[in-house]
Amino acid sequence: MLAEFSIAPLFGGTEHLSEAVAEMLKVVDASGLPYELHAMGTIIEGDWNEVMAVIEKCYRLMIERYPRVSVTIKIDDARGRTGRLRGKVESVERLVGKPLRRYDRV
Repeated sequence: MLAEFSIAPLFGGTEHLSEAVAEMLKVVDASGLPYELHAMGTIIEGDWNEVMAVIEKCYRLMIERYPRVSVTIKIDDARGRTGRLRGKVESVERLVGKPLRRYDRV
């Protein structure tokens, strides 16, 4: 399953969330699951329990530090399929006939 998630502390006085995101990405990276950070969130791949455990750890980290957080989760679960983090993008690129612009190829 793929899950795209974003957890943002809601606090006044700053527009920069990089520090909070960095703390959560340490949790995501330590999980060992395939993931990709992008400008609006993180996509992680694994089975339901693994992915939800990582998202919950990130949530708990943020709610312990900030009085209010916003959580968004979008899930694409194709039973029995793996390698979709890159595979879905590569499939579209094949149909377009060329590599498309991605943050890692700008």
